Amino acid sequence: MTALNEQQTKFAQALFDAYTSGNPLHEADWDDTVTDDNTAYAVQDQVMKLKGVPVGGYKVSLTSKQTQQMFDADSPLYGQQVDSHFLPSPATVKLADQMEPLVEVELAFRATEDPRPDDRLDDLMHKTTVAGALEVPDSRFADWFPDLSKYNVMTDCAVGGLVVYGQEHPTASLFKNVDELATVNAQLFLGDRKLDEGVSREVLDNPLYSLQWLVKKLASQGKVFRQGQLVSSGTFVLPPKLVQGHWLVRFDHGLGNVELTVQ
Repeated sequence: MTALNEQQTKFAQALFDAYTSGNPLHEADWDDTVTDDNTAYAVQDQVMKLKGVPVGGYKVSLTSKQTQQMFDADSPLYGQQVDSHFLPSPATVKLADQMEPLVEVELAFRATEDPRPDDRLDDLMHKTTVAGALEVPDSRFADWFPDLSKYNVMTDCAVGGLVVYGQEHPTASLFKNVDELATVNAQLFLGDRKLDEGVSREVLDNPLYSLQWLVKKLASQGKVFRQGQLVSSGTFVLPPKLVQGHWLVRFDHGLGNVELTVQ
């Protein structure tokens, strides 16, 4: 495990303080504090330790060429999330309780048994449930999207906010084969206005690749994506800002709707 120096330890504390207070950090104050992936994940681990609760699940970010280019990255990254930030649909939240939130459309997978790093995509289908999801990414940094550095996205738990998830289905029962997971269409609405739509192939060509990447990445760090944990696997669309109102995502393939009311 990468050891943190004094400045990096202070950075982790500052991120935790911003998480609890809602007072954002300014990236310029922490220039060059973290300059590599291993240190970024070590800071994230320290932030989670300060939260004092078990990891409830994960989010995977930068799962399209477009978002990787925006953040000067060549691979996805993950963030550890607390269980209380995964909300079943329909959910209601207050905008004032968030910092600078966005909206993403995703598929969420829950492990029904511990996946292994050598699992094939078909194996993962049989070890998970799947649900439609509306993710609310949020950051402890002011003016973060789309200019936050990749390393600070990583330290900030992949700018994890909330994940609202719909009805869960055994993945292998809802989809006949792996390829079908790449064909899920979702439409995003605010009130009665359609804002965007996207297809799941935007997520690494198939969201199961996102799950597979996470399982392998965690294993390389001595961690495990465990039975019962949930992961939001990556967005179908470029995220708009979260505003007050009724948000709705309509999924096909029998996944149903996901609803979030923002007060």
